[in-house]
Amino acid sequence: MATIDTVSTTPAAPAGPPAPSGAVRPRRGHRWRQDRFAYALIAPAVVFMVAIHLLPTIGGGVLAFKNLNTFTFSQLFGAPWAGLRNFEAILFDDANPLHNGFLTAAGNTAVYTVVTVAGVLIGGLLIALLLNRSFPGQRIVRTLMLAPWVVPSFVVAVLWGFMWQSDVGIVNKVLVDYTGLLDDRPVWLLGPNSLWAIIIPSIWRGLPFCMLIFLAGLQAVPKELHEAAAIDGAGPIRRFFHITLPLLRPLIAVQLLIQVIYAAYQFTIPWIMLGTNPGEHADLLMTLIVRQSFSNNLFGFGAAASVIVMLAMSLWVVVWLAAFRRDLETQR
Repeated sequence: MATIDTVSTTPAAPAGPPAPSGAVRPRRGHRWRQDRFAYALIAPAVVFMVAIHLLPTIGGGVLAFKNLNTFTFSQLFGAPWAGLRNFEAILFDDANPLHNGFLTAAGNTAVYTVVTVAGVLIGGLLIALLLNRSFPGQRIVRTLMLAPWVVPSFVVAVLWGFMWQSDVGIVNKVLVDYTGLLDDRPVWLLGPNSLWAIIIPSIWRGLPFCMLIFLAGLQAVPKELHEAAAIDGAGPIRRFFHITLPLLRPLIAVQLLIQVIYAAYQFTIPWIMLGTNPGEHADLLMTLIVRQSFSNNLFGFGAAASVIVMLAMSLWVVVWLAAFRRDLETQR
């Protein structure tokens, strides 16, 4: 009898059809057809940003290395090459009056930025805490608090310019005539007081925006956290510093970034209130750059000073990102 030897074999899994060599191309083409409408929507914004921001920035950077003044302005980008001389005159040449003017304006800008940003952030947070409570007329008060933010900067400068007048201004009337806090009427728009004359209106105008952002953040804080902390015996101050403030850190970080850049580039309020030359006590970097560039026709100096300010703001963004990276990542 013939025997048939059987060999047990494990059946192999059926192999799928081989992937075509050009399978990726249709997928990319299909994705492009799906996304091209989105690209078409953002294309005008990209073109606008390039034309309005990127190209002028590049052009200003080139002019910073040119000897561009009244006599060479007709040549513009063909003006004689100055190399780093504009930057050396601004930063290191003690005999150059532009050097002293730049350092003075930089110091004033630093004081203005620190005081204004601190006032806006602290004041906005305090007002948000008050408006987050329930009281009669809450909606009306919230609406009225947005008024300084709605008013244009030009109008703010004009209004406060009248208020700071020594003889008829409401500020001196309140401080001297009505309350008697001061014996003499100070001059606000000249001399050492002029810096405060632009700081206070800037804080007044910036408060509503910070208040609005902080108010939205406060309303997003879970009430259960405060209730649990209150049951454990934590008072309002302790709950604020251990619950509310840590949860608001991402909002504080974003507001800090925006407000510092906005204050460093402030131009409208000091220019309208104090004129083309605010004086050594209130001359900011932006007023200095505009005056030297378009009144004194020192375009190379203005371009170089603008580049220095831009680099300083870029350094600030790097420092800010390193300081608040963890707070921003936790919100993803």
